[in-house]
Amino acid sequence: MTDKQHIVDRVTTSLNSRPEAFAITHANKIDARGIVTNFWIIADANGTITATGTSDTEFEHACVAYGIANEHIIDAQGLIATPGYIDIHSHGAWEQSFDNGLEGINTARAGHAIHGTTRQVLSLITNPLDTLCDNLRYVYKAMQSRPDILGAHLEGPFLALSRKGAHDPQCLRDPEPAIVDQLLEAAHGCLRQITIAPELEYGMQAIRTYAKAGVAPAVGHCDADYETARQAFDCGATIMTHMFNAMNGLHHRKPGPIPAALEDSRVTIELICDGFHVQDQILRLAFNLAPHRIALVTDAMAATDCPDGSYKLGALDVNVVNGHARLVSNNAIAGSTLTLEAAVQHVIHLGFSPIDAIEAATLTPARALGFDVPNPITQNPLGLLAPGYAADILLLQQTDWKVAHTWCAGRKIQ
Repeated sequence: MTDKQHIVDRVTTSLNSRPEAFAITHANKIDARGIVTNFWIIADANGTITATGTSDTEFEHACVAYGIANEHIIDAQGLIATPGYIDIHSHGAWEQSFDNGLEGINTARAGHAIHGTTRQVLSLITNPLDTLCDNLRYVYKAMQSRPDILGAHLEGPFLALSRKGAHDPQCLRDPEPAIVDQLLEAAHGCLRQITIAPELEYGMQAIRTYAKAGVAPAVGHCDADYETARQAFDCGATIMTHMFNAMNGLHHRKPGPIPAALEDSRVTIELICDGFHVQDQILRLAFNLAPHRIALVTDAMAATDCPDGSYKLGALDVNVVNGHARLVSNNAIAGSTLTLEAAVQHVIHLGFSPIDAIEAATLTPARALGFDVPNPITQNPLGLLAPGYAADILLLQQTDWKVAHTWCAGRKIQ
């Protein structure tokens, strides 16, 4: 058995198990509400944070009150405690894609989980409709036994041909009502987000239909002008898919969709913060123009956490050189090899506060899909280290922000 397969088995088993009550003390907490030193947390056997504080005496009393045995108390010794990272746009890792059935889901999820991504929306690449429907059913099935999968994101087939990026042009479709309904039916309620080019025929109608069904429509892979993008947001689109990538850019006489998203407080903006998909100067601009609305995403594909070489994105051949994935056919960027751990590190490197970086990887993506409040999928809200929230907890090294320990819904991953 390879080391990776051992990790996959361990992570999968942990996420299929029952949570245990535990406590963490002597941590430095960072979440969207700020920084607190000498922080402690108690989580119950339902995977819920039940108490937090800073007093050592109160911690001792709380451990007794909640029945936390000594062997279930972790002394963080000054490590940084944050909420678990939430990736709402990612395709795979460890040579597997989320399109590859349950084996692909288990493997790719483990690859992201050990880097601190406790919850993930599984993004599915454009494929023939029957394949897309099958892949949605696999996501739904995987969700039934483990808490870390929030649902599916369809990045296609409703994309503009001119902005297709690394999607198969033979599989792109207009969002005709019958196809919209077919995908909703196949998802059995697991579809969380769908990327749509709003200028397509039936585009606005599809956005309204998905929004009414509880799916978050996202504007992306589009050639929409400013007014069309504004109309899409008014019709119910609430996310912009990896802003700046696969869309018409900023122009002083043709503003396009980007300003429409930046000025609309209802819209969450995805950013791939690796310094390659979007240069650092533009990343800084985006954070400054849309505070508290930036959601870090990876758009990670199968080569994530793997050596350079040849890989697949859907049915398309991809070559990875220096960690950058491009289609063999036309050299188009084909997703990333990013983890949220690295994205957070990069945002801090850009000079933003750790609070802003952690918020963009936790509370903002949770809010984008309604997981910042009690909900039928996760039960407890996500995104903060506070009583009543899910026990999704990371302990990070102080020097380099690397993930040392991870819990998802009270289940110890590493």
